[in-house]
Amino acid sequence: MGNKRTGGRILVDQLRIQGVDRIFSVPGESYLAVLDALCDVPEIENIICRQEGGVAYMACADGKLTGRPGIAFVTRGPGATNASIGVHVAMQDSIPMILFIGDIDRGMRDREGFQEVDFPAMFAPLAKWATRIEDAARIPEYVARAFHVATSGRPGPVVIALPEDMLLDEVAALDRPRVAPPRIEAGINEVRAAVKALVTARHPMIIAGGADWGPHTGEALRIFAEQHGIPVATAFRRQDGFPPSSPVYAGNLGYGPNPKLVARIKASDAILALGARLGEATTDGYSIITPDHPGQTLVHVHPDPAELHRVFRTDIAICASMDSFMSDLAGTEVDGIYFADGADAHAEWLDWNTPQPFDTTLDLGQCVAAMRAQCPADSIICNGAGNFSGWWHRYWRYDGYGTQLAPTNGSMGFGVPAAVAAALRHPERCVVALTGDGDFLMNGQELATAVQYGCNLLVILVDNGSYGTIRMHQEREFPARVSGTNLINPDFAMLARAFNGWSESVEATQEFAPALERAMARSGLRLLHLKTDVERISAGTTITALRGR
Repeated sequence: MGNKRTGGRILVDQLRIQGVDRIFSVPGESYLAVLDALCDVPEIENIICRQEGGVAYMACADGKLTGRPGIAFVTRGPGATNASIGVHVAMQDSIPMILFIGDIDRGMRDREGFQEVDFPAMFAPLAKWATRIEDAARIPEYVARAFHVATSGRPGPVVIALPEDMLLDEVAALDRPRVAPPRIEAGINEVRAAVKALVTARHPMIIAGGADWGPHTGEALRIFAEQHGIPVATAFRRQDGFPPSSPVYAGNLGYGPNPKLVARIKASDAILALGARLGEATTDGYSIITPDHPGQTLVHVHPDPAELHRVFRTDIAICASMDSFMSDLAGTEVDGIYFADGADAHAEWLDWNTPQPFDTTLDLGQCVAAMRAQCPADSIICNGAGNFSGWWHRYWRYDGYGTQLAPTNGSMGFGVPAAVAAALRHPERCVVALTGDGDFLMNGQELATAVQYGCNLLVILVDNGSYGTIRMHQEREFPARVSGTNLINPDFAMLARAFNGWSESVEATQEFAPALERAMARSGLRLLHLKTDVERISAGTTITALRGR
């Protein structure tokens, strides 16, 4: 039946077997047995963070970068509730992740003991699977199932509560082998039907990026799309899913998209959606593509059958792993079919993607242009939520899968923790935490984690003294009635130095490129504090223009 071990050691052994080399945690007395077991398994690095929200965000980022579940450990009660934000991100982003929660003793349950929460009930609406392990001998079974659930179909988060006394039990347990994500083969007739729907249309479109995407799927799609001149747009915050250098890349959907791209999709008579859920952000409130989309043929390919026909009337629904479908798609040849739409759409995107100078003291569009000139093409750009991100979504070119770490659920505070995870996973790459002033102070404490583990990390902090996205909506709905959105901020450059980082403040466009050059010449933690005017509220408008409506 296996050698006797504590539940904590059995759990750590299962993580090692499943290929885990790094976990993220804030320590808690509820899982001391796990922390003790980690002392004997040096193959697994434990990254100690400063708040459980940062733990969960780092696990999300690691899950996207590796394709295997990012692993988070937190303690009960406040620790778990803090970490719930990352579970929500992992679910909406379709990222494999497992959150382990140290829980109260089994004999204490249902007395509202210290920090007691019913975690399976709490996380059931947020996760793919939420459970509790009652018997230490069954830990291998639960962990193997957790890895399967997190990586199969639509990837997502699993939450497992670990009673403290269960982790201390010494039992015999039989280890389970490593779990491989299941591959769902696409039927050749389904692939042919999808291709036929595109090549027989007048103006076909492809929308790509989402669940089960990886570094090879975008390349396979590029081969097919370029062969036939079909324009490819990327779903919201999935811009790294298709190479921007492709002559058929049409740009990204989401908040503030190119109006010409929106018009092109509305006029399309055949749409192939690959991996994307076609959610609210990608479809602009289900208006760019409507649930019934009259006059359009919709082909939807997704690894999870539950997503097919969920919102949209689907003409051809295909449940398949993305790599399987893409391989077959790239190998499908239809002679003599070529559309001019791809080149036209790419030209429209190039125009949209070229920053034009604005009459403002610090022009963020020109800052992105300077970054394009100085930062490597495979830089990993990590951001949370805020209007500041719109300049990079529009003007940066995300070249290669895993170069964009940005939450599709619009979660603030994601950028810095995600950048820490990225810098640890890819120390050879340029990693940028892109953040706003309100966004940064939700998880800026993780700069301490970055310094503790020697991360090479550049922070671009855009400070306009406002919760800018909300201010924009406020000015649109209630012009000139500012309420609840102004911020009084610290000196962020000085704060970075307090974390033992290097920093500079930038207040004018011409100052940015030289400051960036100095930052790029250094290693470790670096922060550029960009002081901007709230008047330029987004990449597309100003407060004056909003009030003028």
